[in-house]
Amino acid sequence: MIITDTLLARRQAEGRPVRVGVVGPGFMARGMMNHIHHTTPGMEIAAVFARSVDKAHAALEYAGYAKGETTDADNAAGIDQAVAAGQVAVTDDFTALTAADSVDVVVDATGHVEFGAHLALSAIENGKHLVLLNAEVDATIGTVLARRAAAAGVVYSGMDGDQPGVQMNLIRFVRGLGLTPVVAGNIKGLQDRFRNPTTQEGFARKWGQDPHMVTSFADGSKVNVEQALVANAADLSVHRRGCLGRDFPGHVDDLTTEYDVEELRALGGAVDYVVGTKPGPGVYVLATHDDPKQQHYLNLYKLGEGPLYSFYTPYHLCHFEVPATIARAALLGDSCIAPLLDDHGPRVEVVTVAKRDLKAGETLDRIGGYTYYGECEKASVQRAERLLPLGLAEGCVLTRDIATDEVISYADVTVPQGRLSDALRAEQDAAASPVAAGEGDR
Repeated sequence: MIITDTLLARRQAEGRPVRVGVVGPGFMARGMMNHIHHTTPGMEIAAVFARSVDKAHAALEYAGYAKGETTDADNAAGIDQAVAAGQVAVTDDFTALTAADSVDVVVDATGHVEFGAHLALSAIENGKHLVLLNAEVDATIGTVLARRAAAAGVVYSGMDGDQPGVQMNLIRFVRGLGLTPVVAGNIKGLQDRFRNPTTQEGFARKWGQDPHMVTSFADGSKVNVEQALVANAADLSVHRRGCLGRDFPGHVDDLTTEYDVEELRALGGAVDYVVGTKPGPGVYVLATHDDPKQQHYLNLYKLGEGPLYSFYTPYHLCHFEVPATIARAALLGDSCIAPLLDDHGPRVEVVTVAKRDLKAGETLDRIGGYTYYGECEKASVQRAERLLPLGLAEGCVLTRDIATDEVISYADVTVPQGRLSDALRAEQDAAASPVAAGEGDR
């Protein structure tokens, strides 16, 4: 958002930068810290958490901080002292980071659901705005976390730069024009649900990324997570399990002829993705307008005769755009993307599907691993069939054999005991209206 540059410049002039605590200094976070340190006046990194402080120091060195500009801290007071001395604090205690007065916004860049649940509650309880580079925790327990954040008076937000945030920015723009978005879509270059960390190892090594993360992109889990986030923020549904997900080698504008408008209206709008469409990798929104006078203007402005009008953003710039989300949260109280907080609960869930034939007694591995992938499903179906949410699959033990491409339910697994994420998920499910849960089928 352009307005944030003016607000940040003011904070820079006043000597009151927005101070950021980073949790999980991996690939994306390193790029974000480098960007904030060198090219985001009015914002600074205050503290970094990593289980290994050496990893945090290495990430800060990558971002351009000299060794004398960073220091270890064991507790919140130590972090505050370091920041007051003009240094970046490094800690292996995330609760110290969330409790530090010198941290305004906490950024979760971990990608882990159980840890993300603990981090989110700690940040919210300590009055910190929370920005997620952790789409997995958002798709699993985002509604209950967003509700708790709202009650605490802090902002809970997904990020600009990732496809869900870019889609939500575009949806808000389109709605501001008076149109009704009926498709929110993601443009992918590859989709193969059987990819695994072994097949993706070379690509991951080339770009310095985690093979499991890269696999979650390739096997479709990530895009399904992302589209569920958009559905739950924008009140949209999904055509079928896994989205339509078609190969479409043409231009994104040509998608206006590929959807049944009446079907979209009956669904109340839908999320989707396409593979191979140009320009990629971007996002698109298809929208309608019911006013014939405005339809005439839209045609004049080269958007065609309708009934679907195409809007798209031809890129998503990931960590480059995260500072805008941080500024929106801290300076405007605005979330880039967050679940709707009505009685409906989530509109779309992401369920767990077997990537290969699985045997009773096997333990499900991480997202982007060897045992399963994720697909969008209507929340009403997920609840009725007790399907296992993708974000809660890791560590579950199968109680029966599961065939390739078979969806996995709670009845098929033993869930690990004592996980906070399961308790929060139960709270989220209990809060959803039984009547409203079927709205995704409208």
